[in-house]
Parts: sequence; structure tokens; C-alpha cells
Amino acid sequence: MNAPRDTGVETPILDLATDFPILARPVHGRRLAYLDNGATTQKPAAVIEAEARFYRESNANIHRGVHWLSQHATELYDDARATVQRFINAASADEIVFTRGTTEAINLVAQSWGRPRLTAGDEILLSTMEHHSNIVPWQLMCEQTGAVLKVIPVQDDGELDMAAFEGLLGERTRLLAITHVSNALGTVNPVVEMTRRAHEVGARVLVDGAQAVAHQAVDVRAIGCDFYAFSGHKLYGPTGIGALYGRAELLRHMPPWQGGGDMIRTVAFDKTTFAPPPQRFEAGTPNIAGAIGLAAAIDYVSGVGMDRIHAHEQALLEYGTRALQDIPGVRLVGTAREKAGILSFLVEGIHPHDLGTILDAEGVAIRAGHHCAMPLMTRFGIPGTARASLALYNGYADLDALVAAIHKAQELFGTRRSEETNGRGRRP
Repeated sequence: MNAPRDTGVETPILDLATDFPILARPVHGRRLAYLDNGATTQKPAAVIEAEARFYRESNANIHRGVHWLSQHATELYDDARATVQRFINAASADEIVFTRGTTEAINLVAQSWGRPRLTAGDEILLSTMEHHSNIVPWQLMCEQTGAVLKVIPVQDDGELDMAAFEGLLGERTRLLAITHVSNALGTVNPVVEMTRRAHEVGARVLVDGAQAVAHQAVDVRAIGCDFYAFSGHKLYGPTGIGALYGRAELLRHMPPWQGGGDMIRTVAFDKTTFAPPPQRFEAGTPNIAGAIGLAAAIDYVSGVGMDRIHAHEQALLEYGTRALQDIPGVRLVGTAREKAGILSFLVEGIHPHDLGTILDAEGVAIRAGHHCAMPLMTRFGIPGTARASLALYNGYADLDALVAAIHKAQELFGTRRSEETNGRGRRP
């Protein structure tokens, strides 16, 4: 792939679209430009095959059977947990709890860690840019315990107000629950610094990593957080599987959230004793195939290299940013100095939902709406945005298709103005 001329933009270094079968499927008779990766990523053939191979060759329930197939499936499941551990550099595989996704992981922490410990007047610190999944569980917890939510404001450029953050920290702060990367803006938050400051006042830290793990290397020990949650389907893995990292010393003292199945040690009508973590938090038959598919996805991105993925997406982000800035009537929402591959924008005179529909007819898949971040949209005084979110398989052609489709939408709405451009963000 050739670099665009006169843009000052680095050349993307990856060409992996052929690894993803769905990307060869036309949409409305057009080449698919899939730019809705913040919602879910497409799956490489290696992940599809890994899950199919489990059902074809290894399917059995785990941890209970004495027969070979059960023991084999158990080994694959345990190996998947170890793969997640290595991927985020947890100290032990026992610090990895499989969940259905980020949402369930956060709810687990709220109910198992938060409910027994929070009391009236305790403070939970969030930010304005949180996904609903990192707001609503804490609202419920406040209703149940009398704890209070405190909210870090967001500046006009989409960065957190760090001075306000410092002012909100106090002796009653019990938990900081913060997104690593904003799903609506792409802002990368300074989670290392924020974790350090929260720990200085005695608070625990949960990081929502749903939008981070596919785009940059994550080291939970370097971050220093107490909990880290992410979903498999945003990491080129299956839906219905995710992971919660929790410090071993915290997990050991947390009661189970759900009961039944493999989370027990002994059951009697007068008393039940529970298995140690992580099994204590994995009630019922787990998503065995999903865990194996997640491990295959991690193997895939690790094989590509997280540093290469990050560099590729940053080059595309710069290219796309300049291309959208060159379109009269387009306004970017979220211009933080450090961003992941998310372009959130408005087109003058066109509602984001209408824009999304027109773009779809042109083969361009984006997300339109509030992105499960309604408080953030309220802060900016808008109902929502159009969001193009990048992945390792995207290239210049996808962004060029986005620009062309926006022009088409402006023509249909009669809002297109003559462009005064210096050629930035254009391919030769």
C-alpha cells in the first residue's frame, strides 16, 4: 500500500483484510468498508476455525468428567485462561475470571467487591465519558448501599479535567472506575497516573478496557489497577466471552456473585462452601468454546504484534482525521492529544442516523447515535455522533470510501459546499 502524497502521514504497515472472510462479502453491491469496530470486530479465519474445531473434535463439559474428552476440554479451557493472563501480564492465571463480557465483569465487581464493602457516604469516582456499563452498575450500588457517585468532567477537546479529578479525590473515595479508552471519542486516559493517585487516598481502581485491548499493549501490573475488564468480541474473538482481571488478594476475599455449578466445593442444606477464585465466580457451564476462540484471537493479534497494530491504526487515524477536517461542514467531536482509532463527527444539516443510512447504501458501515454514552453527549449538547472506528484490517481505501460517502450524503441533502483543500488526507 502506497502512502498518500504530501500528507505527512505515516504509511500503514499491515495488509490483513484477507484473513477476515466477511470482508470479502459485498454490501448493497459494493465493497464493504467496515468501520464499526468499536461496536464489534470481525473475526479472522483462525478464530472461526478454532471455535469450530473445538465443537468438531473436543466438545465436552469441563472439570467434572473422568473421561478423556472432558479432561482434554478442561486442558483447552485452562490453557485459554493462561493465554489471557500472559496477554495482559497478570501475575497468575488465577487472577483471570471468564465472564460474558465487560458488562458482566463490571457488574461482578460491583456486587461481589462493592456491595459488602460500600457504606453510606462512601464515594465512587467515575468520568463523564464512561460507557453506560460503567455507570449503571455503580448507580445501582449507590441505591443499595448509600454510596455517592462523583463525576470527573470532560474538557471541550475530549480530555479529562485532571485538576477536577485531583479535587474530587478524598478520604471517602473508595473506588475509581475509569475507561481506558473512550468508546465515543477515542480519548486515551492516563490510567497509570490516575491509578497511582487513587491508591494514594486508599481507593481501589477498576479500568474498563473494552476499547483498549485490541489497539494497544495492556499490562495490568504496569497500570497498577485492581481490576481490569474487557470483551472478546472487540478483540477479534467470539461474542459472549470476556475476562475480568482481579488482584489475587482481592478475589480471595470476595464472595460469589452467582451460585450453582462449578463454583462450589461442597454443598449441604445447612452450609455450602465455595471454590477458590477464579472458579468461585464462574457459576454454571462456562462458554468453553468462546474462551478457546478468545485465546485464538489473542494468539492472532500477538502474532501480528500489538506495537505494529498500534502504529498501523495511528497512521490511519491521522489520515482519516485530516481527510474529515478537509470536508466543509464536518466537525470532529473529540480531539484529545492521545487518541485511539476512533473518529467521532457531525455533518452539518444531516442527522447522524440519516448519515449512517446513506453511508450504508454506499457500503460503508459506521455507528450512529449516542454510543451508550448519553451523559457525554449531553455534556457536548448533541444527541449523538457518527462514529468511524478503526481496526487492524482497515486501510486507506476504507477511509476514502467514508469520505466519498459523506460527499454523497451532502449532495443528497443539498449541503455540500465547495472544498478549499490543500490535499491533506488524500491518496494519490
